[in-house]
Amino acid sequence: MAVTQQLARISAEYLAACRQSAGESPDGDPHWDPPSADVLDLDWAPAVLERVGELAGLDDLHLDALRRATDGDTTINLGFLSTHPHQIGPFGPAPTALSATQVASVAELLAQIDIPALLAALPSDDHTAGSLIGHGADHIIGGLGKYLLQHFNALRQFHLGAARRQLLVVLWWD
Repeated sequence: MAVTQQLARISAEYLAACRQSAGESPDGDPHWDPPSADVLDLDWAPAVLERVGELAGLDDLHLDALRRATDGDTTINLGFLSTHPHQIGPFGPAPTALSATQVASVAELLAQIDIPALLAALPSDDHTAGSLIGHGADHIIGGLGKYLLQHFNALRQFHLGAARRQLLVVLWWD
């Protein structure tokens, strides 16, 4: 089973209920189970998308938004989601999150990124472009551009949906 990045859109109330459940449970069970419609599996795309932004000359403001969309922030204490045996991301760094305000800012900036223009700045040959990007991008099956476009659009739509609903985004690797 591959370790991939997961994102969940949740309300502040849901996060508080999970924190309370973890605090009251003898084994720290937060009862973490966000609705499947509000979970996104971003695969291994974060590092590849960031590298494409760097190679294509994406400005710092938008590159930072892309990083925040996939790295989250450590301001919100999610330690209760890292407690054995109920940790949600046992194979990667501790879970992170973006507040609803941060999500709105990131979503607005992601909406401004012209991903086809970024992809156009790459070599047209998938193997050459993948080798330049690194992070295993030269082994992506089914077309590098298609993979990047699909995952960037999913990330953008996920954050736009969270922003519209004033939700937080929790990120982890599983």
